[in-house]
Amino acid sequence: MILAMWSGPRNLSTAMMYAFGNRSDFHVVDEPFYAAYLARTDFEHPMRSEILASQSQDPRVVIEELTGPVPGNRPHAYHKHMSQHMIAGIPRDWIGSVANVFLIRHPARVVASFAAKYQNPTLPEIGFIQQVELYRQLVAEGHSAHVIDSADIRAAPELMLKRLCAALGIAFDPAMLSWPTGGHAQDGVWAPVWYDAVHNSTGFAGPEGPLPVLGRDAAALADAAMPAYEELAKDKI
Repeated sequence: MILAMWSGPRNLSTAMMYAFGNRSDFHVVDEPFYAAYLARTDFEHPMRSEILASQSQDPRVVIEELTGPVPGNRPHAYHKHMSQHMIAGIPRDWIGSVANVFLIRHPARVVASFAAKYQNPTLPEIGFIQQVELYRQLVAEGHSAHVIDSADIRAAPELMLKRLCAALGIAFDPAMLSWPTGGHAQDGVWAPVWYDAVHNSTGFAGPEGPLPVLGRDAAALADAAMPAYEELAKDKI
């Protein structure tokens, strides 16, 4: 099975990659379209030049690698995708050929966390619109698509991972509940900027507290993302 996990930034996505990466039957891939995305935008992301040099900037080359044989002769692959990377020029015609899961998080939490590391984010940069577009595409084409909320995972990791594995038709592996500190061999070159918390972790953080209090602009951004979040949340497992 090739599993595409569609998320936005600051959304438990790295912890989920580590959970699947700690299974012996999965090969994991970290944000394979990041360089292709940056090459088609003028966003000054941290480590932009290093990212552009670290991956193919040709999305068709990336797609061929993602849909080809799984490295290491492992039976399954887990691809951590950022939904916001799927801009014009990044083909979407392949997503129905893989298993798809949509990892969601309340927009207020995403905006508060992302804005702490990236100034003045915009709606396209936090991925909610692209995420719901991809979900609608799969549904319209008659493909299955699963939705899981990061808050539910943090509240009950074993229960939610068991539900996710059941939905995907694979066995749950207790190894998914913890991982070694220090990162994963498949981390993207950008890991030093974004992954400090998960590098210091050995498992999922506990339940989240109250929603953060946002300033005017951040609150407006979160409000703009809410319809997409709510549409996906209606179908979460």
